[in-house]
Amino acid sequence: MAKSRTITVKGTEITIVRQGNADYVSLTDMLKAKDGDFFISDWLRNRNTVEFLGIWESVFNPDFNYGEFATIRSQAGLNNYKISAKEWQEKTNAIGLKATAGRYGGTYAHPDIAFEFGMWISAEFKIYLIKEFQRLKEEENQRLSLEWDLHRTLAKVNYRIHTDSIKENIIPPAVTKEQASAIYASEADLLNVAMFGQTAATWRKQNPGKNGNIRDHSTIEQLLVLSNMESLNAEFIRMKMNQSDRLNHLSIN
Repeated sequence: MAKSRTITVKGTEITIVRQGNADYVSLTDMLKAKDGDFFISDWLRNRNTVEFLGIWESVFNPDFNYGEFATIRSQAGLNNYKISAKEWQEKTNAIGLKATAGRYGGTYAHPDIAFEFGMWISAEFKIYLIKEFQRLKEEENQRLSLEWDLHRTLAKVNYRIHTDSIKENIIPPAVTKEQASAIYASEADLLNVAMFGQTAATWRKQNPGKNGNIRDHSTIEQLLVLSNMESLNAEFIRMKMNQSDRLNHLSIN
């Protein structure tokens, strides 16, 4: 499990971890909000729970083991039936529930499943869980947007430094506007090739349905690297380094 964040629901602190592109909510933490002596396995032995988990996995997990699921479903609800989250995960190859050890250890579930687990605790708890989770995601999205805007602005500032260096050191005094534009485009594509492995024209051809340019669809990390590249290339230009050598120095591929 990767980095963790926490939300507080009805006085209960709940850990949320990121694994790959998905969030997972700690059912172990959520269980502390349920009155009485209960275990996650009590929830898992319920036939409705098993049906819900099976449907969720059938939608989102192409490697789900339907044979094992059928066996578990046939036993769910029986007095002697019991299964742990780890056993469910291992037998069915499930991805919605994860039992982990070590730091941040415990049972975690995809938000869809965690919300369903919240209903088992109480309807009120489920509503507040959804509310707090949505608040967390809105804050994260807003922060990412601000960071992206900051790095995009920084890249634009260094782009001006870059173009000034091109104007002062590469473009001859007597050239047409079209010739100057071609030189600027050539230097911009040098950075595109060094950073993204392709020119702006190639990107547009491969992404006909996307608006903007290759840099508008960059990640925050790529924009930061690109900003540094522009500063470096501006300095390399002042050093009279030829374009081929500059590309070799800048390339990260």
